Amino acid sequence: MFTNSRRRELTDEEIREIFFNSDDEGDYNTESSGSDSDSEERLPPNLVSLERNPELGEGDDDVEENPEEGPSVVPCSRPEGPVPVEEVRSSDWRTAVDFTPPGPGIEFDSSISGVQNPPETPTAVNCFKMFLSVETVGEIVEETNRYANTRDPLNKIRNVFNALTSAFKRSFIPYKDLCVDESLMLWKGRLGFRQYIPSKRHRFGIKFFVLCDVVTGYVQDMVIYTGATTSIESVEGLGVSGSVVMTLLAPHLGKGHVLYVDNWYSSPTLFQHLLHQGTGACGTVRLNRRGMPTFPKKMKRGEVTFRENGTQLAVKWQDKRDVNFLTTVHPSSMAQSGRLDHFTGEPKVKPACVLDYNKKMGVVDRADMITSFVDCARKSTKWYKKLFFQLLDTAVLNAYTVHRKLSEERMPYKDFRLKLVWNKIQV
Repeated sequence: MFTNSRRRELTDEEIREIFFNSDDEGDYNTESSGSDSDSEERLPPNLVSLERNPELGEGDDDVEENPEEGPSVVPCSRPEGPVPVEEVRSSDWRTAVDFTPPGPGIEFDSSISGVQNPPETPTAVNCFKMFLSVETVGEIVEETNRYANTRDPLNKIRNVFNALTSAFKRSFIPYKDLCVDESLMLWKGRLGFRQYIPSKRHRFGIKFFVLCDVVTGYVQDMVIYTGATTSIESVEGLGVSGSVVMTLLAPHLGKGHVLYVDNWYSSPTLFQHLLHQGTGACGTVRLNRRGMPTFPKKMKRGEVTFRENGTQLAVKWQDKRDVNFLTTVHPSSMAQSGRLDHFTGEPKVKPACVLDYNKKMGVVDRADMITSFVDCARKSTKWYKKLFFQLLDTAVLNAYTVHRKLSEERMPYKDFRLKLVWNKIQV
């Protein structure tokens, strides 16, 4: 439309003539006034300002004050972002002698831990009603009668799942030690996000990432794995396993907690990131993780090697096989396990982190074991129906945990479930 390829500043008369007094497209052509003799092109004021500062439009620099247009525009200061992930290098490690990690640097306050908003009478029914309220039942009825075509694989049970997990987090504040592990619900039918875990009892099914309180075994939070659509907040530099941990621990960071995980989650980068946010960590680790130190390849049984980088302690201990640990809360020392060596008759000694890990890891597996004895799930052709009953079993287990915490009555888990049935609860 414009015949002249060179740009120049238009006068007010030319602008009015072009846009208001011309009906022919040919009238939009402009003539070059002195463009052949000028050594430099003249640009409109808006293009001149952008050419002087190309990043001005992004709000990074201040705009000069123009008395005709008003005061200058000063950009707002950006809020502080998330804590950056600091990578741990293999060259930072050195031989440890009487080393104790500094830990999270925050003293854990246990005065607020425990059951929140307990019922006046901690009966079995009242403890169960803490998780399955009238509003939750309304969500169940609404979801049963609603068929939505969404891309969420859990759309048929998403609101029910969110309602129950919200009740879990609202009704209990965990103690200092936490545990993150995987759980598997048996399902052998056709399902896009069905998983295969050979180390689990069922092997095939729907996988959960579960956060548990170590002291009570209370299930604090859960995430259902659905592949690429899993509801986790991705953290750059930590991968999928680290992002799962950060998603589950988001409400508990900066409070002095200590996390216990297995080697699928552990890495020096993740532990360093947790340490910067006031959270300790301990767990088994794979030696091929980025940032791990080098250890001797061949060691005799009972030998141990410590490496530290100022904030973390890496341990390789030769038992029946290699045992590799990473911790930010344990010293480089050995402790008696309370057992005697079968051959020498002397007390067995193990690294302090190994003994503590054996005591506090496995809470998720224990919860699965308890619910497997008397579960309410039955064979079904619909995966979301069985998933609902799995969530219902978890709610009953949490109610049982709350009941044991508030009441002096000590009853087995099976009797607790029977008491719920006998009372014919109306939620």
